[in-house]
Amino acid sequence: MLSIHSIELPKKVIVGSGAIRRVRDVVEEIAGCESGVIGIVTGESTYKVGGELVENIVSNCSRPMVIMARTPTLAEAEGIVERAKSEAVKVVIGVGGGKAIDVAKYVGHKLGVPVISVPLAPSHDGIASPFASLKGASKPYSIPTVTPHAIIADVDIISKAPRKLILSGMGDLLGKFVSVRDWRLAHRLKGEYYGEYAAQLALLSAKHVLKYHEIIAGGSPEGVRILVEALVSSGVSMCIAGSSRPASGSEHLFSHALEIVAPGKALHGEAVALGTVIMLYIYGDPLWRRIRSVMEKIGLPTKARELGVTGEELVKALTIAHTIRPERYTILSESGLSREAAIKALKETGVID
Repeated sequence: MLSIHSIELPKKVIVGSGAIRRVRDVVEEIAGCESGVIGIVTGESTYKVGGELVENIVSNCSRPMVIMARTPTLAEAEGIVERAKSEAVKVVIGVGGGKAIDVAKYVGHKLGVPVISVPLAPSHDGIASPFASLKGASKPYSIPTVTPHAIIADVDIISKAPRKLILSGMGDLLGKFVSVRDWRLAHRLKGEYYGEYAAQLALLSAKHVLKYHEIIAGGSPEGVRILVEALVSSGVSMCIAGSSRPASGSEHLFSHALEIVAPGKALHGEAVALGTVIMLYIYGDPLWRRIRSVMEKIGLPTKARELGVTGEELVKALTIAHTIRPERYTILSESGLSREAAIKALKETGVID
């Protein structure tokens, strides 16, 4: 008998120049002209970039309440949930990068209210997915939240984001070459549910990055639009799959492990891209060479020193990656990589000398 899962898709995606001006229209569509209290989750720096503008735009039809998300932790998110609940927030708008949007999705999930995702940087596919990466008491990984009701991506604003964040978004999408392979592996060896359509949608986003890497890395509004649409595509693949499977595999486990071993040194998408090269090498897929070449060309780190970490930290991350989420079967599962195998993979792919 086939298992059952619900597919919750975004109701509206608005991408283009000046798109942020449409946030009031979306709020009115969701909650009416007298919208009540609208929670705006943002950060101190992102408030200046776009949060204040969103606050001004929605103030004509509602009472905005700005909430600063300083750290992407469960504890802080729970505190924001209680504050939003006490104010009877009707809609939550996440304005910023991954941190603000992840917290906004968590708050919306807990309160049972719609969420609007307003990314200011294209750093990962969480802008459209029903999952959030929040740090708890133990290990950081994706937890189920809610699919954003709408995604509003203003390419004029996003194209001004730091180039590292644009490259990070590209790196996160390159990871789908591994995550889909891991998903298929789990299906073949463990009988796990596998959805071909969701898998192909995730792969499409990765192929898009390879095809248009030069224009995307250039950071123009046109390139950013291509990247944002690919990030949305990846997020939707997770909605269809009912899990983060099509977009998160051993390359993400490596990224999470590296964050534990060397916290704050590498951006998520940078670590995912490097993990993609390593995992494809382990799979014996020659695609790792092409991906590494593209990464070198656009400026994504391909060596330990470029990532700001030591070779030993990378070895440690590789050897513990399989423990991060043991229920998720990947190429690293069963016993993980030995120290010797990790060193060999890093040397063969040129990550360490």
